[in-house]
Amino acid sequence: MNILLTGRPGIGKTTLIKKLIDSVFLSKGGFYTEEIRKGKERIGFSLITLDGKKSILASVKIKSPYRVGKYRVDVDSFEKVGVEAIKKAIPTKQLIIIDEIGKMELFSKKFRDIVTQALNTGRVLATIKKGGASFIDKIKNREDVRLLEVNFRNRDTLLESVEKSLLAK
Repeated sequence: MNILLTGRPGIGKTTLIKKLIDSVFLSKGGFYTEEIRKGKERIGFSLITLDGKKSILASVKIKSPYRVGKYRVDVDSFEKVGVEAIKKAIPTKQLIIIDEIGKMELFSKKFRDIVTQALNTGRVLATIKKGGASFIDKIKNREDVRLLEVNFRNRDTLLESVEKSLLAK
């Protein structure tokens, strides 16, 4: 069963993913994202694979035709690092981490294709945008997906619940 975490921006989805990466003793592959900050201002997002590769996902400083708000998305870099990390994890890992399935990532057709392949394994732990484009809604409505909303009331207690679900597979 795939587990997808949703919730409003900044609620703690990525924090929960990072805690699960550290606490669940299954072989894992994939990636998570982190904010890039200059002082108190967020200026972009980096992508970090579980085997240590890092790239820029989006930034106010890069040139790209792909845009979400003030950020330009580096689709080529994302495909070389993020999509490849998922592709590599599918045949070899017990758990595939994808943080996030959202607007920036969906500019890549290769990403949409590899996400579908990963979900077909039933071994995905991912974050997903709360609102939805048609692809996002399609994923949320899959029968092999358990969708959990992260909020202020449950974000500290979800860790144990998700750990148990992942280890029960």
